[in-house]
Parts: sequence; C-alpha cells; structure tokens
Amino acid sequence: MIRLRRAPNLLIAQHWINLLEQARIPCELHNRYMQGAMGDIPVDQCGPEVWLEHAADLPAATGIIDGEASLAGSSPVRWRCGSCREWLEPQFTTCWNCGSSFSDFQR
Repeated sequence: MIRLRRAPNLLIAQHWINLLEQARIPCELHNRYMQGAMGDIPVDQCGPEVWLEHAADLPAATGIIDGEASLAGSSPVRWRCGSCREWLEPQFTTCWNCGSSFSDFQR
C-alpha cells in the first residue's frame, strides 16, 4: 500500500475515495477517527488519509484527485445497463430507467 495524500477533512477524503472507486482504483480511507485525538497528537498527523492498494495506480489516482482527466488515459466511458440496455453517462452508478446498478453494465 502507498499513501496518496492526507485530506484537509473527512468530507474531502470521502469524496476522493468515491472518485477513485468510480475509476476502479482500489483504495482505503485511514485515520477516519483521529481528529478526536487532536491536541494529544500533532494536528498534521490527525487528518484522514487516502491510501492506494497498488503503487502502479499512483499517477492515475493523482490525476483524478487533481482534476486532470488527461492522466486517466481516455475519455469517460458510457455504460450500458445489463437489464434494460439503456446507455448511461459515466457519472451515474444506477440506471435511471430501471434502477440496476453499475456492476451489471456492458460496454
């Protein structure tokens, strides 16, 4: 595992995790509850951290977090619902037509 970066707060950290999971980059959120220890532990050590499972994902993950779509390697991919065959934009994880999830998709 490799640390991607420390987030300024838990909300931002969870947003980054969501973006990485949508890109299918395996990651974990660490130090979720450490802000309660602030004062006993230095502030710069208490922030939530995003860790990647594979070091090879570091360039793509950094590009996603920094908003540089060009580092992702390609344009976002639409997906086709496995149940009703409706085409959906990449930002959606549930079909608007039938409610099936992204895991049932076919390109």
